Amino acid sequence: MNGYLSLLRRPDVLWPFGSAVVGRLPLAMAPLGMIVLVEELRGSYATAGIVTAAFAWCTAISLPLWGGVMDRVGQPRVVAATSCVSAAFLAGMAVLAVNGAADPVLIAVAAAAGLTFPPISPAIRVAWSTVVPDPDERRTAYAMDAVAVETIFVTGPLLLTVLLSAPAAVPLAVTALLMAAGGVGYSCSPAARSWRPAAGAGGVRGRSPLGSRGVLLTLLVGLGMSVGFGQMDVAMTATAEHAYSSGGVLGLFFASAAIGSTIGGLWYGSRSWRGPERRHLPVTLAGFAAGLAAVAVVAGGTGAPPLALIVAALAVTGLFISPSLIPQQALVDANADPDRLSEAQGWLHTALTSGAAAGMAIAGVVVDRAGSAAAFGTASLAVGAASLVAVGAQWWWRAVPGVGPTPARERAGQNR
Repeated sequence: MNGYLSLLRRPDVLWPFGSAVVGRLPLAMAPLGMIVLVEELRGSYATAGIVTAAFAWCTAISLPLWGGVMDRVGQPRVVAATSCVSAAFLAGMAVLAVNGAADPVLIAVAAAAGLTFPPISPAIRVAWSTVVPDPDERRTAYAMDAVAVETIFVTGPLLLTVLLSAPAAVPLAVTALLMAAGGVGYSCSPAARSWRPAAGAGGVRGRSPLGSRGVLLTLLVGLGMSVGFGQMDVAMTATAEHAYSSGGVLGLFFASAAIGSTIGGLWYGSRSWRGPERRHLPVTLAGFAAGLAAVAVVAGGTGAPPLALIVAALAVTGLFISPSLIPQQALVDANADPDRLSEAQGWLHTALTSGAAAGMAIAGVVVDRAGSAAAFGTASLAVGAASLVAVGAQWWWRAVPGVGPTPARERAGQNR
């Protein structure tokens, strides 16, 4: 823990990190806030789902685009402007919904909020290379960020539930305020102001991140892992409902997995590992897949499985989640051209978001046809497939010793 504490004692780390946590709370709060708002005023979960999907998919699409803009003009203007504009759309949506705006209007405003969602995650991941140049310390910073995201997806919904007793528009309005405050706070931080876009060789911009096999393989691994993660979420929900008929049990399931992921991420980031990080990824993914398979076995018995046993299995499974995300961030940085790093990190976020959405859709079908235990099983298969891709990708990742940039002569060979 000393590594984390030493980083957080530094103002040039604490300021951007704290602001980024606040600015990214809307990742977890906005979708739930939209569902609560639209369902309460319209009485339709179907409409609420369409509105939320428009926001989520447009957010996934926009982040690589805003990342590319940051690679050209820097972080402060992009993060500050998108934070304020997206927050305005969220607040406007709350006002429009309360005043009876038509469903297509709400869908369009939700999409606009997603298209202008601030690229804080790509920004801070790239900024660590300037603020924390030491590779071991940067791994710790990546781990700290991954754990923060886990915490956001636990505390964000909890914060929103506290606001549910207020008028329907309040949760989304508070979400908008947090987005604007966090985004502007981050854009004013030393990390955002000190990071400078790298110049392309000979004044020519580097290739698109999607033109690098190393990046593409990392995105494919992230996509497979997040498909499993999305299925895991639905399987936990179905197990809590069908086996225990309790919403409180569902909260316990999510908390167990999140606590496991937090512990795993903190442990992984605090160690000085021998050998390149690329070799860790197949192992952590295999552990994640094995954990999901174990949960499938526990959940597949007759009757409700012992609650303590399934909670323990989910916590152990969670130990491998953050350690599977951290190397992916490093591999994207190492395999992308220096002047396209923000865009590359945006694509990683898109892969993870899209994969989770696809996994949820797949799991819905699996649960209806074969039950929640089968959904845990198919989640294990998806993560296991990602582990195999990570094994096969070692040749293209071979030039990445840690989190530093790939040597140009070896990077050129990756795309032959």
